[in-house]
Amino acid sequence: MTTPKFRARILVVDDHPMVREGLAMRVSSQSDLEICGEASAEDEAFDLVKQVCPDLLIVDIALKKGNGIELIKRVHAMNPAAKMLVVSAYQETLYAERALRAGALGYLNKQESNEKVIEAIRTVLRGQRFVSERLMQRLVTQALGSHAAMEDPIEQLTDRELEVFRLIGQGFTSGTIAEQLFLSTHTIDSHREHLKRKLNVKSATELNRLAVQWSLENA
Repeated sequence: MTTPKFRARILVVDDHPMVREGLAMRVSSQSDLEICGEASAEDEAFDLVKQVCPDLLIVDIALKKGNGIELIKRVHAMNPAAKMLVVSAYQETLYAERALRAGALGYLNKQESNEKVIEAIRTVLRGQRFVSERLMQRLVTQALGSHAAMEDPIEQLTDRELEVFRLIGQGFTSGTIAEQLFLSTHTIDSHREHLKRKLNVKSATELNRLAVQWSLENA
């Protein structure tokens, strides 16, 4: 009797059904990988992680409800050994280090080839980091103590402030952002004040304009 081949079980978390379907097709085409679940929102994904105990979690930054970075933090706090890979359209220079600090092992752009996606999945499943050569050199430079001054004030924002800034840029009101991130409107207004100070803008209108411009440039 032939022993069934082990297949690593993967949970895909992305707010776009077509992206989830595409990732599922890439994964299912491999004899050693399989999809064990899909989710579009932070709480939904966190509950699924507890239910199905996947071998790997593939996470996007932007979710239908909540945020990918916060999901990674929650899963890592629950299980520090959890293996997580971010697959996102957002620029690596701004989000990859945040994802790694939160507990992910890798970061990959959605536009990469099927071969690169599968390579990233297998690398993270082995417990190894998967990032671009450019980011690896940056991390090594920082580890050696050569911290270059961050020229972009956006990089100085906390994970939560960056998420609020991104949603402002998409035209959402404080009330909608609060609902999206499971926070109070008062908390979002406080984040707005912090953003104005850190980005050196004087008014809500100026902050909104800056956020929209940044959102268009980083879409």
